[in-house]
Amino acid sequence: MTSTNSPAGTRTTIQRAAQIVGAVFLLVGVLGFIPGVTSNYESLSFAGHDSDALLLGIFQVSILHNIVHLLFGVAGILMARTPGQARNYLIGGGAVYLVLWIYGLLIDQESSANFVPVNNADNWLHLILGLGMLALGLALSRRTTTRTGTVTGR
Repeated sequence: MTSTNSPAGTRTTIQRAAQIVGAVFLLVGVLGFIPGVTSNYESLSFAGHDSDALLLGIFQVSILHNIVHLLFGVAGILMARTPGQARNYLIGGGAVYLVLWIYGLLIDQESSANFVPVNNADNWLHLILGLGMLALGLALSRRTTTRTGTVTGR
């Protein structure tokens, strides 16, 4: 794995993965602000468990939740500039989502502690995202040796 910028126009697989994950987070953040894609849009609150807005009719969202998705997306795209930063984004982001999954399991979803907010569908998604991002970050950053004997990152 290299830690320098890739030549113009070339990206490693881990950089492309971070870009894609970042782009998906940006899309989800934007969609959370679109009535129709987000049901009960009129009840979208800044934060807290009282937001009844549901992205795709499933995932509980708030303005804060959408902003976090947007920021996470920007971070992914910016950190995709180098393989090392892309790896850090995927592994660090995966860890953050696993912590968020645990948080969602431990809190009372009807309490003020549910400020994000999260519901059961969010919890499952956070588990899948956390494991998926960690898997991408670890699998794509393994060092491999090419036929010429040079070490490269995927």
